[in-house]
Amino acid sequence: MAITGLPPDTDADIARVTEALAMITPRWNVRILLALSGQPLRYREIAGKMPWLHSGQLHPKLRGLCDAGLVQRTEHTPRHVTYGHTDRGTALLQVLPLIATWAEEHLEKPERLLPAIEQIEDSLTLLTRRHAAAILWVLKSRQEASGRALARIVMPGCDWTNVYPPLRQLVADGLVDTAGTGQPYRLSAAGHGLGTVFGALSAWSAGQPLAQAARHPVWGRAGTVPTVQKWVSHPTRLAAPTAVQASARTGQPSPSTWQHRDLFSHATPARPKAALLAGGPRR
Repeated sequence: MAITGLPPDTDADIARVTEALAMITPRWNVRILLALSGQPLRYREIAGKMPWLHSGQLHPKLRGLCDAGLVQRTEHTPRHVTYGHTDRGTALLQVLPLIATWAEEHLEKPERLLPAIEQIEDSLTLLTRRHAAAILWVLKSRQEASGRALARIVMPGCDWTNVYPPLRQLVADGLVDTAGTGQPYRLSAAGHGLGTVFGALSAWSAGQPLAQAARHPVWGRAGTVPTVQKWVSHPTRLAAPTAVQASARTGQPSPSTWQHRDLFSHATPARPKAALLAGGPRR
């Protein structure tokens, strides 16, 4: 059953990307995936890397990631169980640096330096708002559209005025621009910048290599290929792992490039209470 008034293939594409975002957006999911980078770990080893989570919080998160096909639970013996990435989970990790890079380029600059993991979490919050992906898809493909036209495409069969709350939110988030009441809507520079992220998520969710992102019919740009690389927010604080050097020598992305210690510390500092004016879309 179609969720929008878009062509079936486009509708399915948006649905897959929305589902992919829904897998990783819940709190702590990205951190757990990053903590599992490398060799499979036993439960207590994962818990040791995330001491702020109680056992009652970690277990259902792991179960949910296993159900989503991103993490594999292996029972060696009744008392020896390990958790590690599936092939799908490993492939998804290659999309995370693209999200973090977009955040560094387009989100507002906070008063304190943020590690990459927080950049990713902030970005996911914006991208998973209700109807956000569908609205951004339409505006990318049509350049601009009125609220009524967007409602007809994104929310077929619903009262067309229902499109305005998510539209206002996207404008407030800095992903969509408009000249004012009654004027058409279009993507902002930050919205256009999501092409690499959405293209990569589309390729991943369809089981294709990330190189397919450049050929995406809406978000692709001919001649560009998402670069799977180590993304470090503020290198003076976060040292690059040795795996990056090996990757640079061989020219091949290293599956162990992303490691939890490179992206967040066990101490999670308090977030700023108020949004700042400097920079791009608000967090």
